[in-house]
Amino acid sequence: MTDRTTDRTADPTADPTTDRAAGPEAASAGHGTTPPLRFPDGFRWGTATSSYQVEGSVRADGRGECVWDRFCARPGAVENGDTGEVACDQYRRFGADADLMASLNLNAHRFSLAWPRIVPDGTGRVERRGLDHYDRLLDALLERGITPLVTLYHWDLPQPLQDRGGWRNRDTAARFADYAAVCYDAFGDRVRDWVTVNEPWIAGVLGHQLGLHAPGEKDVAGSVRAMHHLLLGHGLAAGALRATGREDARAGIAYSLFPHTPATGGEADRAAAYASDGYVNRWFLDPVHGRGYPEDMRAHWERAAGLLDFVHDGDLDTIATGSDFIGVNYYTRRIVSAVPADSGDGPWPWRVERGRPEVPRTDLNWEIVPDDLTALLLRLHHDHPGVPLMVTENGGVFGDGPGEDGAVHDSRRTAFLHAHLAAVHAAIEAGAPVEGYYHWSFIDNFEWAMGYRPRFGLVHLDRATQRRTVKDSGHWYARAAAAGAIPATPRPPGPASPSAPEPV
Repeated sequence: MTDRTTDRTADPTADPTTDRAAGPEAASAGHGTTPPLRFPDGFRWGTATSSYQVEGSVRADGRGECVWDRFCARPGAVENGDTGEVACDQYRRFGADADLMASLNLNAHRFSLAWPRIVPDGTGRVERRGLDHYDRLLDALLERGITPLVTLYHWDLPQPLQDRGGWRNRDTAARFADYAAVCYDAFGDRVRDWVTVNEPWIAGVLGHQLGLHAPGEKDVAGSVRAMHHLLLGHGLAAGALRATGREDARAGIAYSLFPHTPATGGEADRAAAYASDGYVNRWFLDPVHGRGYPEDMRAHWERAAGLLDFVHDGDLDTIATGSDFIGVNYYTRRIVSAVPADSGDGPWPWRVERGRPEVPRTDLNWEIVPDDLTALLLRLHHDHPGVPLMVTENGGVFGDGPGEDGAVHDSRRTAFLHAHLAAVHAAIEAGAPVEGYYHWSFIDNFEWAMGYRPRFGLVHLDRATQRRTVKDSGHWYARAAAAGAIPATPRPPGPASPSAPEPV
């Protein structure tokens, strides 16, 4: 469907593995000279968003205040003073956006429910108008053949709960389970798969240790406490899902997972990379899958934050209630070198390096290393055999805007997509049970403390007019989704902007 808010200039049903792949990416399609990489039947070709990043309408229909509303009002907290008050206006435009998703041949979409729209105070009264909105959104997706993957918590904690301590307060995990039960009751007839918590490491470190995200706290001890309660909330919410009796319903976490590369082959750097992996990855994966918190990281946290006396008897059993799939949010790797514990670099005996100069980068200066995605998926398959995997986020910032012809020729994103889908395919061929790929993001949106500067979308957003323009990468992805295949050989991405900042 084409309307005044969209612009589709290419045939979205053309096969990307032949000459019919229009646009600048056609040269990389191989013109049929090599067999395409075909994905399994039923593979999920999806996109992803989150409520605060796209919805806007923050005071509509009884929605309560969330921590990001409060954080954005803090001077200097967000670039350019940006807020989520309007964002992509998707609260009002969800029908047109669902049409646009269908035009891209998506068969899946990941989005999050806004806790403050459904339970404005975080506990107690349920707002019927919030439930009605998500009823309409779910129905719009399903009517277009798009399977929803629903996230319960993507960082928009109701402010009244934050006023009581937020995720540092154990009670928030229980209130989260109550909210989850409301959602299961309202939407469980149409939603099979639930992401309970998005990126507990990012929420804990950036929100509670470094102060870069809401609620803007700088407290090492508070950050590990918050991360434990986020995992506890997952376990309680997973238990509430089991209690519904819906045997096919599944719950999992979308983790921010970073492969780790030692800066050198030396023993000290290898040990530092393993330790950093514990900080970022194992601290979350191990307890959720029944292994408890890794002992090496317990020792690190106790040195940095004191005794972990907030871990109560039975908590680890609750956290290990079950993870029916592993959500993989993958963007780049961490290159790690060893530093002495008393170096003054902070409480951790490692340092994250700037990366390799020869490696291509996004416009946020993040290294583009698709082979590490293959290795990560295979590691997860090895460490947690039999657990389905989903790439719940993957994308890159490329700042291309409309040209003189009105189109967005973002060839670097097309190459990025191509390379990472090829990496997923390689993991599947090697036995990893990857069920789907959700590109971050469907549309350029509010990127937290960076505001609207980074553009991750397959769809370009003109914030002044809310006009949507499908980028060349979006047209390419639509053709890939229609064919269930990609060309065998991706074109390498181009160089990043020389002025791009280092990643957080």
